[in-house]
Amino acid sequence: MKMTFRWYGKNDKIPLKHIAQIPGINGVVTSLMDVPVGEVWQISELMELKKYVNSYGLNLEVIESVNVHESIKLGDRQRDKYIQNYKETLVNLSHIDIKTVCYNFMPIFDWTRTDLAKPLKDGSTVLSFDDKQLKNLTLDDLLGIIKNGSKDVSIPGWELDRLDIMEELFKQYKNISEEDLWDNLKYFLNEVIPIADECDINMGIHPDDPPWSIFGLPRIITCKKNLQRLVDLVDNPRNGITLCSGSLGPNGDNNIPDLIRHFGAQNRIHFAHVRNIKSLDKHSFYETSHLSSDGSLDLYEIIKAYNEIGFTGCVRPDHGRMIWNEKAMPGYGLYDRALGIAYLNGLYEAIQKEKNV
Repeated sequence: MKMTFRWYGKNDKIPLKHIAQIPGINGVVTSLMDVPVGEVWQISELMELKKYVNSYGLNLEVIESVNVHESIKLGDRQRDKYIQNYKETLVNLSHIDIKTVCYNFMPIFDWTRTDLAKPLKDGSTVLSFDDKQLKNLTLDDLLGIIKNGSKDVSIPGWELDRLDIMEELFKQYKNISEEDLWDNLKYFLNEVIPIADECDINMGIHPDDPPWSIFGLPRIITCKKNLQRLVDLVDNPRNGITLCSGSLGPNGDNNIPDLIRHFGAQNRIHFAHVRNIKSLDKHSFYETSHLSSDGSLDLYEIIKAYNEIGFTGCVRPDHGRMIWNEKAMPGYGLYDRALGIAYLNGLYEAIQKEKNV
């Protein structure tokens, strides 16, 4: 298991020299942050990125994310153009020995929260989602939360240029059902997976976050049944999963250790996000420290399951709390994620030693 850290490029407030000081760190996962979604990533820029990361003694073998253009998700007339660009990007990524690409197929929104800084009793703040609050929000209200949250810091994972065309995108998705989205995903994978295979790159789809429909938009990567349907769409080991405990965890029917064992046995887990959440009710939760006792997920059992399947890929702590007055992107500060790495590494070491007794 290779421990990594999400890094948002040279404009990230967290420099690589600080990440390199985290005990047990192997590398970072990142992307070309300034390339518009759908455009081809150029070899020269990728080589510069790889060289820069390596100069700090860190590895780079996972890209998160090569985002999928909305035309592909919608299945419109321009999708073939953007799929061709995606293929070219995969070929170019192979030139810097990228082994895994994380992507998602969520319509319009990436991860969604109703509060970017929910205060906890200890004074830390966390990302949270309250379905009751969401039901009382208009689209303009939600956009206001996102825009206000991005005045001083950027929102990780979001393509903020989409905000200007949000209403138009909603109109386009009005007649897109879940089955339409499945068909469009299959079309994309049928085109892309053969190229990924040639390039020795694993494709790991990230679950929808949260794992249910929001604002009536279809969401399909939400549970064991749908994850199995995903890997069955294209019967090729390159077609796999980024298994994110924090995205799947809010659905109480998702048993994360079971998912790890089930899809690990099929060799379909290509990347792992490990974090904790505290479920409040069926569709409301907030994020916590990684410590098992702070949330609803048992991180010991999760790491134990990864150990049992012999997982040798990259793993990273996911969203963390904002602690010690740190100012950074919501969920993506240095301190709590570094604590998360220390905790995960401690669990892994103990489980390994128990196994070898």
